[in-house]
Amino acid sequence: MDIQQTAPDTDLDIEAIVMELLVNAGSARSAALMAIGQARKSNFEQAQLMLNQAKQAINEAHTIQTRLIGLDEGEGKLKVSLIVVHAQDHLMNAMLIQDLAQDFIELYRRTQNL
Repeated sequence: MDIQQTAPDTDLDIEAIVMELLVNAGSARSAALMAIGQARKSNFEQAQLMLNQAKQAINEAHTIQTRLIGLDEGEGKLKVSLIVVHAQDHLMNAMLIQDLAQDFIELYRRTQNL
């Protein structure tokens, strides 16, 4: 779905956009956790690939989030629902896990030869 082309005329449009945010955030979280798992096995090339996938999914989710914020214009134009809060929660968790994954990968890389 191209969110640049989507106008929030109905709750369904917003719900679809929020679901896309949720899916991207979930994908990012999963990829970051898989990156840690690959680093644990000393598969650093695969870990980096998974981390890159996480970054891409977070960028896509962040683009959607920014669009939603722009549509709201800080005026409460968009209805805040449980699914919106859930999607935001997933995105923030994915971003945190991505940051931690970068550190874990580096730590596994440094301790590989100890």
